Amino acid sequence: MKPLVFALTLMALAVGQAATVKPNIVLILADDLGYGDVRCYNDQSKAPTPNIDRLASEGMRFTDAHSPATVCTPSRYSLMTGQMAFRVPNGGTVFQGAGGPSLIKPGRLTLPAMLKKQGYATAAIGKWHVGLTFRNKAGEAIHNGKSEDVLRIDHSRRIEGGPLDHGFDHFFGTACCPGTDWLYAFIDGDRIPVPPSGLIDKSKLPKHPYANDCRSGYIAPNFSIEEVDMVFLKKSREFMAQHQRSSPNKPFFLYHATHAVHLPSFAAPEFKNKTQAGPHGDFIHEFDHIVGELMNELRRLGIADNTIVLLSSDNGPETTSVVHMRADHAHDGARPWRGVKRDSWEGGHRVPFIVRWPGKVKPGTLSAQLTSLTDVMATVASIIGDELPKEAAEDSFNMLPAWLNKDTPPIRPYLLVQAFARKRTLSIRRGQWKYLDHRGSGGNDYDKGELKSFSLPETTPKPPIQLYNLETDPGETTNLSFKHPEIVAELKALLDQSTNEGRSANLNHP
Repeated sequence: MKPLVFALTLMALAVGQAATVKPNIVLILADDLGYGDVRCYNDQSKAPTPNIDRLASEGMRFTDAHSPATVCTPSRYSLMTGQMAFRVPNGGTVFQGAGGPSLIKPGRLTLPAMLKKQGYATAAIGKWHVGLTFRNKAGEAIHNGKSEDVLRIDHSRRIEGGPLDHGFDHFFGTACCPGTDWLYAFIDGDRIPVPPSGLIDKSKLPKHPYANDCRSGYIAPNFSIEEVDMVFLKKSREFMAQHQRSSPNKPFFLYHATHAVHLPSFAAPEFKNKTQAGPHGDFIHEFDHIVGELMNELRRLGIADNTIVLLSSDNGPETTSVVHMRADHAHDGARPWRGVKRDSWEGGHRVPFIVRWPGKVKPGTLSAQLTSLTDVMATVASIIGDELPKEAAEDSFNMLPAWLNKDTPPIRPYLLVQAFARKRTLSIRRGQWKYLDHRGSGGNDYDKGELKSFSLPETTPKPPIQLYNLETDPGETTNLSFKHPEIVAELKALLDQSTNEGRSANLNHP
């Protein structure tokens, strides 16, 4: 072959290969980051978030995005599987310590397993919190979460049911909440290389209104609650750099799940007193820094333009952070919505959701499409050309047309959200109408304690259900269930249909 022809052939092959290269995917999941905590969602936020704001300016910001549940474990299960957690046994559980087993059944298709099947390298860094199985020296499973159960763990045995068993090639992180747990130790792969050696000394930790969630558990000598997110950041940067050195032509999926901004608000030393919004504002600022550093690493490696970056949160802001931030700093992490973490009201589950994908997602765009974190799985499947089996991702809708800013009617016919009061404390949203199949918040008690001052008078005496028109009443102040019984009946029937048939996607909706 002549040199010129050979060169042109190589160039054509390279162009063809570049056109078919699948994008890398980085999914950044914050913990308890509220809609109002981020400046690009709330111009009155007192915590600076320049890196998140830049991410939004370089991509698409969804204004009607929701976590599948109002607390962490069920939301994370639903994100990983595309299935609402209330559909599986113990799907309303929030694990702690050595709690388990995994909510994800063996054989259940997960987001990372789907990507791995399509040739992706997969890594999870940070908080897992979907359940694990530790064993004692006799080989018996430990599925309780208290401190005495942590002492029973045989650290020579493999940890079962973790990320490596559900589609991830690599894992470095923690079993549950890094800063408020009975087990303060890092898991590397499927083992704890440095086990806990004694009780945590809380006398050495900061003292402030956002510091009281730290349990008196057992801690490993290499575990610093104030530095945990910096450790996670280091591990994610190492994974991306190592991957590019060893397999530059293979796409990767990185799931980076932070401790920030879950209480206790213990920012790393370099972020303390860096904002005018107190310790929790400093913690939000640290999370923003992490987002910026992950983006800087993508740019340093020269792969930012072929990487989809997603950012969201597992639920709304915590009660304590909202109460004290409102009082002390005029900052409202739930603004402009009613409710907080655990609640069925919007503040409990309407979350930031940002998509950056150069060349595909138009910079600086907004989408009002209704979406849930369960939708990530079907959307990614569409991007990589994977056909989801019928028995997978039962509550996941393909949002790619919305990502690409195509003029399309609403993709989701309705939205389900699972609150925390009990397993099937559900709400359903269709268009402007939102039906809560329960009384009260669905999670928190507004009759006493620090939330009592935020309770609203009921428009009807002790209503067993609630109906709101979010178009005219976004604050969910007026219960219209007695005024519109026909809408209540329609939404209740739709909720029951989805519950009984085991899915919300691909149904013949009434």
